[in-house]
Amino acid sequence: MRKVFAALATLLMLAVVLQFVLAGSGAFDTAPKVESFQPHRTLGYGILLFAVLLTLIAALARLPGRLIGMTGLVAGLVLLQGVIRAIASAFGGTGDSTSTGGELIFGLHAVNALIIMALVGMIVRQARELSRSPAGIRSAGVAEHTQASGPAADRAHPAS
Repeated sequence: MRKVFAALATLLMLAVVLQFVLAGSGAFDTAPKVESFQPHRTLGYGILLFAVLLTLIAALARLPGRLIGMTGLVAGLVLLQGVIRAIASAFGGTGDSTSTGGELIFGLHAVNALIIMALVGMIVRQARELSRSPAGIRSAGVAEHTQASGPAADRAHPAS
């Protein structure tokens, strides 16, 4: 199941990269903004659904909690993309008549997208590490043979 998760996380990364391509092509298209950004918007909804599904798969596969949380965070940040767009359009930053405030707010859309890409990259890296280790022990941050040292360990194991 760990290898399946790693493969799906890689697919999510490819979708995020494609999202950047669609944003760029929409920005330089001569069609009206509503038409030119439709593929970008549609893929965004798909990424949201895929991130939620991936979070459920991570939980069912009993992956480390941090990895489940990061995957859920991707879904939350993708949802935030729509909120940023709505707030920017309320200030007039996404339509034909733009305002400086709306454009600045809409700039957060791109910053958030970069954060999403970095987070998905971290998920892919950790998922690949987990899929390569036999039981995920090394990647989960648990050492095989650890022995405590220091004052607390000395009290726990008194000298005879």
